[in-house]
Amino acid sequence: MTIDLSDYESGDEFDGKYAHELEKLQKRLSHIQTAHIVHKRRAIVLFEGWDAAGKGGIIKRLTAEWDPRYFEVWPISAPTPEELGHHFLWRFWQRLPAQHNIAVFDRSWYGRVLVERVEGYATETEWRRGYDEINAFEAQHVDTGATLVKVFVHVTQKEQDKRLKDRLEHPWKRWKTGLDDYRNRAKRDAYLDAMHEMFERTSTKAAPWTVIDGNNKKAGRIAALTAIAEALEANVPMHPPKLDPEVEKVARKALGKS
Repeated sequence: MTIDLSDYESGDEFDGKYAHELEKLQKRLSHIQTAHIVHKRRAIVLFEGWDAAGKGGIIKRLTAEWDPRYFEVWPISAPTPEELGHHFLWRFWQRLPAQHNIAVFDRSWYGRVLVERVEGYATETEWRRGYDEINAFEAQHVDTGATLVKVFVHVTQKEQDKRLKDRLEHPWKRWKTGLDDYRNRAKRDAYLDAMHEMFERTSTKAAPWTVIDGNNKKAGRIAALTAIAEALEANVPMHPPKLDPEVEKVARKALGKS
């Protein structure tokens, strides 16, 4: 599937009441999580995108109304020495969700064909082989009933620079920036090439990519949460669980209800 990131750079403001729409979406997402719990379904939501694109803000709002017992957010950074001793997908197998759980990945196995490719952490043979390995990995999970949602958050260089500057100047945001942000920024063209090939090679019918224009944070958040909600709803029955008759009988007796 061909995706051109330049098609996602308008930065249009959200046309609506942001707080109201966000609240509606979070209530909808809460029901979606409940459906996954009661119907014993599992789901994987992964985020890729530029540094300072807004992935963290989306994840924060995605999980705001979820029961913390049934989801996990995995922030993915450089592999540990132990992880380097295994196949690159090994560490992700360790983090996959059980039944009735949702796993959220803040960056993912796509590091093999993005940062590892561009920064030379993987050989050309390794990252080229990575496309087929990733497609097979994802197909296994989809084939066994998991819902897989892949979200890429895009921003222009101009918008990224604005946010990096804000992080630099804001005392309570400085911890969010580091040398990697600027090393990656200096190689934007190489990353764009890697991203476009990634979309072409891994946006499959079973596991398509959804690209979000993140140049306006509010519009990007609403678009991302809407896309995620729609994808998760598609693979789980969306009706409330029935009340167990025996539980109802005992409860009404205990509570003095006839």
